[in-house]
Amino acid sequence: MLKACLKCKYLTEEDECPICGSPTSENWTGLLIIIDPKKSEIAKKINIDFKGKFAITVKE
Repeated sequence: MLKACLKCKYLTEEDECPICGSPTSENWTGLLIIIDPKKSEIAKKINIDFKGKFAITVKE
């Protein structure tokens, strides 16, 4: 089951985010997939500079 980082919202199966090291939560909604962060206007607006899957909202 995918979990979302409480800080950067990156989706992972780990209990700790591999990107920023923050704890993760199973309580998340929405899915944002960034394929090319350099060309993505959405990635620029929310300060994401790497590709991956992200949650829209995350709760503990």
